[in-house]
Amino acid sequence: MRHLLTGTALAVLLATSAPAFAETPDNQLIAAFNMTNVLTMDPAAITGGEAVQILNNFYDALVELDPKTKALEPRLAESWDIADDNMSVTFHLKPDVVFASGNPLTAHDVKFSFDRNLKLNLAQSSGLKSRGFTAENVDEEFVVEDDMTFTLNLPQKDDPKLILMYLAQAGVGSILDSKLVQENEKDGDMGRAWLTNNSAGSGAFTLGQWRANEYVILTRNDEFWGDAPQMARVLMRHLPESQTQRLGLEQGDFDVGFSLSASDLKALSEEESLTVETEPSAGFYYLAVSMKDEHFGNQKVREALRYLIDYKGINGAIMPYFGVERQRPVNTSAFGALDDPGYELNIEKAKELLAEAGYPDGFDTSIRVISAQQFLDSATAIQGTLAQAGINAEIITGDGGQIYGAMREREFALLVGRGGGGQQPHPDSNLRALIYNPDNSQEAGLTNYQGWRTSYQDDELNAMIEAALVERDQEKQVAMYEDIQRLIDEKVTSIQPFSERVVTAAYQNDVDGLIIDPWVSRFEDVVKNR
Repeated sequence: MRHLLTGTALAVLLATSAPAFAETPDNQLIAAFNMTNVLTMDPAAITGGEAVQILNNFYDALVELDPKTKALEPRLAESWDIADDNMSVTFHLKPDVVFASGNPLTAHDVKFSFDRNLKLNLAQSSGLKSRGFTAENVDEEFVVEDDMTFTLNLPQKDDPKLILMYLAQAGVGSILDSKLVQENEKDGDMGRAWLTNNSAGSGAFTLGQWRANEYVILTRNDEFWGDAPQMARVLMRHLPESQTQRLGLEQGDFDVGFSLSASDLKALSEEESLTVETEPSAGFYYLAVSMKDEHFGNQKVREALRYLIDYKGINGAIMPYFGVERQRPVNTSAFGALDDPGYELNIEKAKELLAEAGYPDGFDTSIRVISAQQFLDSATAIQGTLAQAGINAEIITGDGGQIYGAMREREFALLVGRGGGGQQPHPDSNLRALIYNPDNSQEAGLTNYQGWRTSYQDDELNAMIEAALVERDQEKQVAMYEDIQRLIDEKVTSIQPFSERVVTAAYQNDVDGLIIDPWVSRFEDVVKNR
């Protein structure tokens, strides 16, 4: 059931010129964020954290991640059983769950949703495809045992924990109302055109209205199986300008701002009526090298770079609200993550290593970086410390397509970037993104792997990553991931993290229950204490 707003109600929600010290409605959350990358509401086609943040509210998954601990918890599945051989997971669904349409949710809807994802072969199919699932084998991989029991058969040796973590995320894990979607199918599109502008889920909210690069309105789902949300509506406004968000928060026009600059966040943190909160998220800010460049193919040079990054200075002056110091390529939320090795800026040690590598006087090179402030400031800081050791690095700026495009084409020397998996709190999520590279040939085109992008391949690390993934003994698996991290230190791989990504939002003090990490965010528990 779609809930549409009258023209008058919509105008009130979208008003931007409220008087100073205004107050938003008690039962409506007004949020400002950047929705530039939100192009559709179809779970199979979304990309980016902003779209996940929206769709988490329309759709439920079989499981979810605890926002604080990242532990796996039941959602639509009240329990699940992992087979002794780790090759299947059987889910037992919650009884009496209905979609917003009133249609009952069954295992047939679960199978339809996963089948559809793979058959459409859009953005959200990549996670399952990377684990060996294919559109041709959906009837073997996704099995309806009965209306309330669904079995997922793994097509290859894997870690079921990681698969469950994938399925917790909106998009790949979203369960759709198969009856409603099929009623709106046109020309065999499996409902794709209709789902661009509609929702078909069982979540706490439904899609009221949305206009690309303007707003999204979430309306409370009266059929929701959980506790009824206090918020009758959530208005998410596209306001990419940080100063506009800051002004709206100061005036009381907005309840929360999700896309604020560091300077505005700092100013807002001094406001007594506002809270500024930072939470860990996925991935890293890093310095990457190309192994194709003769300088950085030398391990001693790569090791020298470790001592030419001012980790504390960058994280203290540039990264507040964006990142916290981290030097290992495994997010701290993942099991088996080791503490940092303790690298520090040490110009003399770096010079010694460069001399041992045959570059006592340094050399000329370049650093590519996108123009966003925290990236450019970090690259400038690294440029300065490199120069102290004789490495003269020209900074080349551009947008994401230009800078990461050069990385995907393997045409760069140094690059300051952000990425590295981590949406799933499992070491494999990071290691497969940053280190693993099964085929280093140019023809392979494995652009999803940072290892391939940097032309770095190590057969020993590849084998250890594969072995750790399928280890069934939890203690042994943790020990294997710890060994991998130590070996990465020893081998000096091609990507050196200097900051672990965090996300920060500012919100009114009377708002409670807000989850700011977009990958696990839901608005169902938000309340206003007035």
